[in-house]
Amino acid sequence: MTLSTSGYLVGKCLVAMPALADSNFHRTVVYVCAHTAEGAMGLVVNRTIDQLSFDDILEQMGITPSVRTDQIRVHFGGPVEAARGFVLHTADYRDDGTLPVDTNISLTATAEVLKDIAAGQGPRHSLMVLGYAGWGSGQLDSELKDNAWLICQPDEDLLFGDDNDSKWGLAMTRMGIDTGRLIDTAGHA
Repeated sequence: MTLSTSGYLVGKCLVAMPALADSNFHRTVVYVCAHTAEGAMGLVVNRTIDQLSFDDILEQMGITPSVRTDQIRVHFGGPVEAARGFVLHTADYRDDGTLPVDTNISLTATAEVLKDIAAGQGPRHSLMVLGYAGWGSGQLDSELKDNAWLICQPDEDLLFGDDNDSKWGLAMTRMGIDTGRLIDTAGHA
């Protein structure tokens, strides 16, 4: 069972248009984990929280790593429930709390995944995020109609790559968009 089998944006990335005024989402790439008639949920994949490290989180949870974890950065997943943690990861990892998003990507929000990462037994690629992006019924559809987002097919580089500063531009380039030609206002034809 996946998080949502009916949502047409599940497993896709939303790429913020320059005119998107919300500072939480300026030049962000958001991976959509769920999308139903009731709303949508996604995780920002290109913004870190520099004031908090993965090792800080492990220490708070009483987990002592047996492998090097200081290179793992904590990401801002979105403004909703900012203290709630998630690990977005490749589908090669699974525990009782793992929810497949699609055939390649899963989401786990348990302490077990953190223990496994700290023991060197976690997923091949992962992203630790705090908070998430959430939309109520019809809200994301309305934002799409207002040209706030573009839709992009993700890959592991886009989701798990280390260079967060280039992910927005990379997504635009992969869609064939020259960011130098974009303007900061939205409109309708």
